[in-house]
Amino acid sequence: DFSKKVTRVCNIVPEKNETPDFRAGGDLAEQSLVNKLIRRALVRNRNEVEVLQRDPRSPLYSVKSFEELRLTPELLRGVYNMGFNRPSRIQENALPMMLAQPPQNLIAQSQSGTGKTAAFSLAMLSHVNTENKWTQCLCISPTYELALQIGQVIEQMGTFCPDVKLAYGIRGNRMNRGIKLQEQIVIGTPGTVLDWCTKYKLIDPNKITMFVLDEADVMIATQGHRDQSIRIHRQLTKDCQMLLFSATFEESVWRFAEQVVPDPNIIKLKREEETLDTIKQFYVICNEKEDKFASLCNLYGSLTIAQAMIFCHTRKMASWLASKLITEGHQVALLSGEMEVAQRAAVIERFKNGKEKVLVTTNVCSRGIDVEQVSLVVNFDLPVNMEGMADNETYLHRIGRTGRFGRRGFAVNMVDSDCSMDIVKAIEKISKLDTSNLEEMEKLSI
Repeated sequence: DFSKKVTRVCNIVPEKNETPDFRAGGDLAEQSLVNKLIRRALVRNRNEVEVLQRDPRSPLYSVKSFEELRLTPELLRGVYNMGFNRPSRIQENALPMMLAQPPQNLIAQSQSGTGKTAAFSLAMLSHVNTENKWTQCLCISPTYELALQIGQVIEQMGTFCPDVKLAYGIRGNRMNRGIKLQEQIVIGTPGTVLDWCTKYKLIDPNKITMFVLDEADVMIATQGHRDQSIRIHRQLTKDCQMLLFSATFEESVWRFAEQVVPDPNIIKLKREEETLDTIKQFYVICNEKEDKFASLCNLYGSLTIAQAMIFCHTRKMASWLASKLITEGHQVALLSGEMEVAQRAAVIERFKNGKEKVLVTTNVCSRGIDVEQVSLVVNFDLPVNMEGMADNETYLHRIGRTGRFGRRGFAVNMVDSDCSMDIVKAIEKISKLDTSNLEEMEKLSI
C-alpha cells in the first residue's frame, strides 16, 4: 500500500501573498453539496450492492419498479413527475426495507447521484399519517445548504400530497417556545433540531417514528455534530425506525453508526478493487514554475489529450497558470476555494460538458468528480497538508480523476525541489519522464 509510505515533512514555503488552499480540500460538507448540485441525474453506478440482513433467515426483497412498493397514487405520481422511471440500484434494495412493516432499521452506503435522498424522502412521505398533526419524521443533515437540498426533494416528490407538511429546523427559522409543530416532517441541522426537541419543546421526541441521519461521515467530521446527533437519538423511543446514510465507512463511521442504529440491515457498495493499473504515473524534473509550464506545453505538443486536470498548491499559482494556458490558446476553467459553492458547481458542470478542456484547480476538486474524458492529471505542485507533510490520500484522489471507467490515464508530477523528489521517491510506480525528449514522448500513448 504505497499510500502509507510517504512520510517525509515538506517545508513548502508559499511565495509572498500566497495562501495554500487547504480549506477547499478538507470541507467534506461543501464537497458533498457541490456533488449534489452537479449530479442532477442518477450517475452510472458500476458497483454491486451487498445486502447484510438483520435476520438472515428472512426473505430478501428487491423491486424493479415503483409500482411494486404499493405507494399511494399521489406519491407515485410525484415520483414519476421527478423523472424517476425505475428504481436505482441502491433504491431496489433499500426501499423495501425502509417501507417494511414492522419497521426495519437500515445503515446504507451511498454516494451522491445514486438516488439515496429520493429513497429516504419517499420513505418519509410514505410513513406520514396525515391525520396526525405532529412531527413524525425527523431528518438531520450536516449543513443548512444540505438540509435545504433534502427539503426540496421532499417538496417536489410530495407535490400531489398537499396534506403532508414540512418544516426546516435550520438557523434563522425562529419559532415560539412551547408551541408544538404541526408539520409531520422536519428536516434540519443537529444543533437547531436538538434545541427544538429539548429547549423549545416544539417537537415531542416520543412521537417521532422515523429518524433519518444523512451524510454520517460528514456529520462526525464536523465539530459538535456527532454529540448533538447522539443527544437527539437518545431522546427517541426504541420503536423509532432509524435510517443512516454515509458515502464512506471508515472505522469511526461504523462505530458511530452502530451507536445510533440498533439491529440494522446493512447495504454496502461492493467497491471494484481500487487499482491504479490503468494510470501511468511519471515525474518531471523542473527548476521553477516557468520550467514547469514549459514541460506542460511539451506534454500538450506531444500527446493527444482529451481533457486535463491540473492541481496547484495555492490560489495564486492556479490563477497564474490558468492565465498562461489561456495565452497559449487553451480553453481553461479555474476552480479554487474562495468561490461560492454554486459557482464551483457551475465551473465543474461546464468542464464535464466539455466546454473547457483544461481545469486548473486547488484541492477543491481532488475527490468526488467523475469526468470520463479526463486523460491527463498534472500535479503542478505535489500535495502537502497544513503541517507541510506529504498528503498521501489527496495524491491518490487527485490522480484517480483520470483512468476512470476502465479507461487509460496519465498522471504527471512536477518536481522542483529536493523535498518534492523525496516525496516522489517514496511513492512506487512513478517513472522519470523527459518531456524535451521527443523520441521518448512518442513512445507514450494515452
